[in-house]
Amino acid sequence: MGRFEITDNLKISGNYFKWLAISLFLIQCSAHSGENMEDVQPKDIITGAEQMDLFLPKLEGNRIALVVNHTSMVKDSHLVDTLLLSGINIVRVFSPEHGFRGDIDDGEAVESGVDKSTGIPISSLYGKTQKPFEEDLLDVDLVIFDIQDVGTRFYTYISTMNYVMEACGENGVPFMVLDRPNPNGDYIDGPVLNKGFESFVGLHAIPVVHGLTVGELAGMINGEGWLSDSTKCDLTVIPVANYNHSLTYEPPVKPSPNLPTYNAIRWYPTTCFFEGTVMSEGRGTQNPFELIGFTDPDMGEFSFTPVSIKGMSMYPKYKDETCWGIDLRNVVPERKINLQVVIDFYNKFKAKGEEGTFFKDYFNTLAGTDKLQKQIVSGLAEEEIRASWQAELEAYKKLRERYLLYPDSE
Repeated sequence: MGRFEITDNLKISGNYFKWLAISLFLIQCSAHSGENMEDVQPKDIITGAEQMDLFLPKLEGNRIALVVNHTSMVKDSHLVDTLLLSGINIVRVFSPEHGFRGDIDDGEAVESGVDKSTGIPISSLYGKTQKPFEEDLLDVDLVIFDIQDVGTRFYTYISTMNYVMEACGENGVPFMVLDRPNPNGDYIDGPVLNKGFESFVGLHAIPVVHGLTVGELAGMINGEGWLSDSTKCDLTVIPVANYNHSLTYEPPVKPSPNLPTYNAIRWYPTTCFFEGTVMSEGRGTQNPFELIGFTDPDMGEFSFTPVSIKGMSMYPKYKDETCWGIDLRNVVPERKINLQVVIDFYNKFKAKGEEGTFFKDYFNTLAGTDKLQKQIVSGLAEEEIRASWQAELEAYKKLRERYLLYPDSE
């Protein structure tokens, strides 16, 4: 059986044994024949989108919709342009947060319209509309998702994927993921989202750092019946070749405007929590999520001044005000969420009698629970807080094993 035949038969359902068998096939296909995985290097990685022979035959003669953005590259060419040159009929592009071209500020609504370069209709999935309408899929035979994720629950691309899968399942339209590596895929950490804390920055009971590629996560969402009303999606995953979860992967294109460096991507699972506090997370600088500060010199010796930056952040916290805090640009993060950074800044506010102003409601939304904030306020040490996650993390890891398409790092 050739590589295309294996991938062509990848129809993921909730049947555990079928999924496990398919996973084993794909693991065998993801490495060079006869090569040990420990010998594979990041330079050998081939994304799903780059393996045209595995999916192009399924596209020919069909009407295709794409969920893509600026990261959807096939070497030096965008997937849209690549498919058009191959004669594929693209009838619609669904645009996630930051837009089709990746140049829209954080939190800013993405407008629907027409792509000026190709004339293809663009439907926004960030703003008032987060899920495709039935009419958006009437002239579509297959939807393809190809976006670079960063492996955290609160990164919104995976929520967009969930809602597109749901719409496809409800309307009988097949859904295909062109998989890409997870640059934070070498560890699992953080609290698991608790019921009642679902939002667009966290839809499912997974930890903050979930350790899955988007293809693996799609399999979990589908297999566990997490789509609305337990809808099932006709799902196909084109796997990454030569990838395992222990490999270091630096995306060739920044995944969003405010994650411009690999170091920022690695710090993001920690520093994104500051979006739920009064602290600046560095938006309005060229190094967001690597600079943390507040408008008080007692917060640290390092200073920076957020400004309006088009395409990154037009209205950052403390615009044109000096913030003092820490510079993480040359600090390599450990393979874990660094809670101590959050605790230290909270304690500085507490020492000044201002601890009641530190957290905002959004912190619990990001954490997916109100327990973490309560633990920090009560003075628990980082080790004690981390210990409280372990039972749920172990249960999640067992669930995750069912959906792995690539060898694990643990």
